[in-house]
Amino acid sequence: MGLKIIGSGFGRTGTMSTKMALEQLGFGPCHHMTEVMQNPSQPPYWKAHTTEEELDWVEVFDGYVAQVDFPGAAVWHELAVAFPEAKVIHTERPEDDWWASYSATIGKFFEHRQSLILPPPVADIFETMDKLLIQGVMGGLDKDSAISAYRGNNEKVRATISADRLLVFSPSDGWTPLCAFLGVPAPDGDFPRSNARSEFWALFGGEPAEA
Repeated sequence: MGLKIIGSGFGRTGTMSTKMALEQLGFGPCHHMTEVMQNPSQPPYWKAHTTEEELDWVEVFDGYVAQVDFPGAAVWHELAVAFPEAKVIHTERPEDDWWASYSATIGKFFEHRQSLILPPPVADIFETMDKLLIQGVMGGLDKDSAISAYRGNNEKVRATISADRLLVFSPSDGWTPLCAFLGVPAPDGDFPRSNARSEFWALFGGEPAEA
């Protein structure tokens, strides 16, 4: 099948809402971190990637039409090469807003990961994600490293992907720019909204208490 849409934006930039919107528009299934948690075939690929094994990206994303969020966003450049006809949607929000959301969810999760009670398969997945995302993409858990990585990724996407292939997008933009970019009619109803802080922590049995 091959990916038709590549998401290059970091997690906590509206990726879950964008996933829901793409699937509503017929561009599904859409790969997302939740797919890695729910699809048993996925974790071994990403573990192999952290050990620098060469992957067949067509095989990794077999059955998916679109991809947004981590871990796919960590390899968007490789995907843009592997799927040259795919369009790129770059979800983005102001740096301070992104950090406020990221630090209260993804960042906090990895800070407290060792103390969380996670089933062994889920714990293994996030051991891999720690290596891929926190140690690799982010360069650590501190604010300066994370924002530097976020800013650098935003700049690299703009510098690398041609303007005719790229949509810089926020779910707050609504249906119009997304549908125009994809060449599909806008559906009736509001743009989907999801993955608030409470929804994120519900995936892991609740938010850990502050020390």
